[in-house]
Order: sequence, then C-alpha cells, then structure tokens
Amino acid sequence: MADYRIDDVARLAGTTVRNVRVYQDRGLLPPPRREGRVGWYSDAHLARLRLIGRLLERGYTFTSIGDLVTAWQSGRDLADVLGLEDVLTQPWIDEPAGHLSPGGLQAMFAGQAVPATVRRAVELGLLQRERGGFRVPSPALLAAGAELVQAGIPMPIVLDIAAAVGADLDAVAARFVEVFTEHLVGPRVEVEGLPASTDLRALAALIARLRPQASQAVVSLFGIAMERHSAAVFGETAERTAAPAPAPAPAAETAATMTSTSKGSKNQTKNKTHKNRGDRNDEGKDTSL
Repeated sequence: MADYRIDDVARLAGTTVRNVRVYQDRGLLPPPRREGRVGWYSDAHLARLRLIGRLLERGYTFTSIGDLVTAWQSGRDLADVLGLEDVLTQPWIDEPAGHLSPGGLQAMFAGQAVPATVRRAVELGLLQRERGGFRVPSPALLAAGAELVQAGIPMPIVLDIAAAVGADLDAVAARFVEVFTEHLVGPRVEVEGLPASTDLRALAALIARLRPQASQAVVSLFGIAMERHSAAVFGETAERTAAPAPAPAPAAETAATMTSTSKGSKNQTKNKTHKNRGDRNDEGKDTSL
C-alpha cells in the first residue's frame, strides 16, 4: 500500500490541498496517519477523495456525501447506492439537444420570434441562450410549437399553452414521485435512511421497469382526454350545422297573403278618399246662424 503526502494525494485525486483539508474538517475524509509533523495518506484516502469528487460532480452536497459515506462504512455497496441514483435521475426522454441561430428561429416561427416571445421561451426553458444563437433542450417540443404557429395560432398563445401544460405535468410528476416514494422506497428504508444493498439493487431494477409505464400512462390518459373533448366539440358543431332552417311558406299561401294585403291597401285608399271628400263638403257648408 502506497503512502502519499497531502500535496501528492490531492494531485492524484484531481483536487487541491485546500479541498483535502475541507473534506477532513467536514468528516468526509479520515485523518492521515501521523509520523511526527508529517501526515501520510493511503490508497484508501485516495479512493475516498476520488469518490467525493465524482459525487460533487453529480450535484451531491457535503451533507448527502456524508450520508453516502456513512452507508458505505456500515456495509452497503456504494455502487448499489449510485446505481439507484442513476435510475432515479437519468433523463426520461432520450432526445439530443439542438441548436438554432436567431435567423433560423425567426424562420421557424414565421417571424413571430420577437424579443418578448423569445424572452418568454427562455423563461419557460424551451430555449437556452448561447453564443451565436440558442440551445434547444427539446427540438421535438419546439417543432410542435412551430407547427401550431404556422397553422395560425399566435406564438404568445402557444407559449401560454406550454406554460399551462408544463405546470399541469409538473403536478403529475410530483404525484408519481410521491407514490413511488411512499409505496416503493419507503417500505425498504431502514433507520439510517437508506435501504440495504440487496433492496437497493431490487429497487433500482423495479424503478427502471416502471419508468416507461409511468410515461405510457400519461400519454394514454392524455389521448383519452383529447378524444373526449374533441368528440364534445365535434358534436356541438354537428348539431349547429344540422339544425333545420325555417321552411319557406307555400306558394299558394304566399299568393293569398299578397292578395289579401293588396285588397287591404285598396280599401284603406278608398276610405281615405271618401274621408277627404267628406271633409271638403263640411268646409263648404255655412255654419253661421
């Protein structure tokens, strides 16, 4: 077994002397073997330092790393712990990111990618600014939005839909995680907060098997809901289209109505003529005594 001074073990682990001392202060790394004023680090220290570096790169905090190290020291296989973490955190959609220039974005969205809409798309995570243009985390999602815009739906409305659907699906995802945690992870957790190694392997395999089922459940339920709402809208449209127009009056009835109207007009004219004559006769009479 090799022994290393602090600067040597730091260099081999890809870190700094300062970090080595910080890890020791936080209890993540055991103290070195002392010979006088010199501290000697072993291969075990080097392996621990490399592990800490990998965990930090994966986004673990010092507290989480301390929990994992404790689990490792209590006899659990850290590879099983990290295997479960891989299953839980790997991307759910295997889609490579894309890249767009500002001109390409304008063409894609029919000239509606103005500063306000681009800023909103960035806020929603549909676009990420990078030098010379934009990184597109999900090209398929952006292409779907572009299709809606090209079909005639204004880009601000499309972004509103994306925001609303994103919020709804965030709640759905939270519900799935809650159910998985309560019914799958919870029963296997020991007092220390981590399942035993055998359960870790079984749990990782189970979650890996259920991941596509969760995605399929969301897709299927969305399809059923879309069919239901589409059928309702189509039914209402069909009812309005099929509603009978007022039937035209029969020709004979129309003719009779016109004749009656004509006679009534002639009688009114005659009565008015007689009345006018009577008024003139009355004016010609001498009303004096």
